[in-house]
Amino acid sequence: MPHRAPRRGLAALIAVLALLTAACGSTSSGSADVESGQPSGKTIKVPGDQASIQAAVDKAKPGDLVLVSPGIYHEAVNVTTDYLDIRGTDRNEVVLDGEFTRDNGIKVLGAKGVAIENMTARNYTGNGFFWTGAEGYRGSYLTSSRTGNYGVYAFDSVKGQFDHLYASGSPDAGIYVGQCQPCDAVVTDSVSEYNGLGYSGTNSGGNLVIVSSVFRHNRAGIVPNSGSYEQCYPERKTTIIGNVVYDNNQPDTPAIDVALLAMSNGILVPGGRQNDIERNLVYHHERTGIGLVPFPESDANDQVPTSAQMERPCSEQKQDPTPKPKSAGTVLWPSADNKVIGNVVSDSGLADLAFGDLSGQGPAQLGNCFADNTFTTSAPTAIEQVAPCTGTPTGDPAAGSLDLVNLIATTRPPAGDYKAMPVPKPQANMPDATTAPARPAVGLPVAIDLAAIPLPSKPTDE
Repeated sequence: MPHRAPRRGLAALIAVLALLTAACGSTSSGSADVESGQPSGKTIKVPGDQASIQAAVDKAKPGDLVLVSPGIYHEAVNVTTDYLDIRGTDRNEVVLDGEFTRDNGIKVLGAKGVAIENMTARNYTGNGFFWTGAEGYRGSYLTSSRTGNYGVYAFDSVKGQFDHLYASGSPDAGIYVGQCQPCDAVVTDSVSEYNGLGYSGTNSGGNLVIVSSVFRHNRAGIVPNSGSYEQCYPERKTTIIGNVVYDNNQPDTPAIDVALLAMSNGILVPGGRQNDIERNLVYHHERTGIGLVPFPESDANDQVPTSAQMERPCSEQKQDPTPKPKSAGTVLWPSADNKVIGNVVSDSGLADLAFGDLSGQGPAQLGNCFADNTFTTSAPTAIEQVAPCTGTPTGDPAAGSLDLVNLIATTRPPAGDYKAMPVPKPQANMPDATTAPARPAVGLPVAIDLAAIPLPSKPTDE
C-alpha cells in the first residue's frame, strides 16, 4: 500500500510556504520578542541536554528549539510553554510510541505559537499530535499512525497550519480541525489514508483552507459537519480546493459511528454551510463523489441558530448560556449556501454530484449551487441546471433525487482494530531539520492565492 507524499510542484504553494518560513523563522527567548520577530532562543537537545522530550519541554523558554535525536520515546508529552519549536532530526527515526497505553504523543494545552515538526507518533490510545485552546499552532512533516481517536488534531484553536502530514489508522479522522470560527488555518500538502475519515471538521470554518492534499483509502474522504455536541455550530465557510480524493471505500479501517455512516463518499458535507468546493479531483466512490446532505442529530443540545446568530464569531458564541444537554430532541442541520464549482468527479455509485434534504426543499432553495463541473451522474438529475451558480434555475429538483436511505442506512462493514493497521513507509523529511533555526507558529495564517491553485492530476502512486 503506497505511503508517499504528493508531489504536484505548485508554484503558488511553494511561494506560500517560503513566506511561511520567513514569517515563522525569527524568534527569541521572550514572548514579546518572539511575536515581533527577534533572533531565536537556545537549542535544547534530547537526549544530549535532557534525557526525555518532556524534560526538555519543561526546561524550555519561549523561543527555544527542542531538537530530538533519533530514538523511540515512550512518552506522552504535555506542552504549556508558549512559542516553542519541538523538532525531530529525522522524521522516520524520531518516534514517540504510546505502546497502546498512553493517550497523546504530544498535547499542547493552551500554549500559544507551538510548532511540532519532523517526527512520528504511533500507538496512542488518543491522538498523535494534539493542540487544544491554542492561538497560533503548526504541525509540519509529521507522521501519525495507529491512534485510538485522531491522528493530527486541532481543537478550539486558531491561526494555524498543518503541512506535509501523513496520517493513518485513526477511527475518527486522520486530520481534524474543529470548533473554531474563524479558524484562520490551512491544511496543505498532506496525505490521509486508512482512517475512518480522511478529514473531519465539526463546527469549524472561516478562512479555513484544505488545499493540495490527498485523501484516499479511508471509509470517507473529506467530511466537514455541523452538530450541537460541540460549540460554534454550524460548520461553515471552509474552502476545499485542489485536492485529490479517491477510493474512500476502505472496509477494514477503524471507524466511529460517523465514519460508518459516511462510508464510500468522497467529499461529504453533512449540515455544512457556505463552503467553497472547487477544482478537486474526486473518483472511485461507491456512493457519492461530492454530496451535500443534511445531518439529523438525535438528542441534540440546541436548535439550528438563525442566520444572524451564525455570523457571530466563535469567541462570542461561547459566551452564551450553555444549552441544557440533549434538550432539543432530533434537530435537522441542512446543507445550505455551498458552492461546488469546477471539480472533476467520476465513477460514483449513486451520483458524482449529489444534494439531499429531508425537508422537501431543492438545492437552489437552500442556496446551494453547482457549476462548471465535469461529471456523468447527478442527483437530482441535471443538477447544474436545477441549482446553477448564475442565472435562473430550471428543471425539476425532485427528478432523480438522492436516495438518502441508501446513502445513510445501508449496512456497513464493522470497524477494524486501529492497533492492527499497517505501519507507514518512510516519509519525506523536513529540509535542514538539524540546522534550521527555531520556527514557532507566529505570523499565521499566510494568505494563499486560491485562484492560482489548479485542478490536480491523478497521483502516480495509486
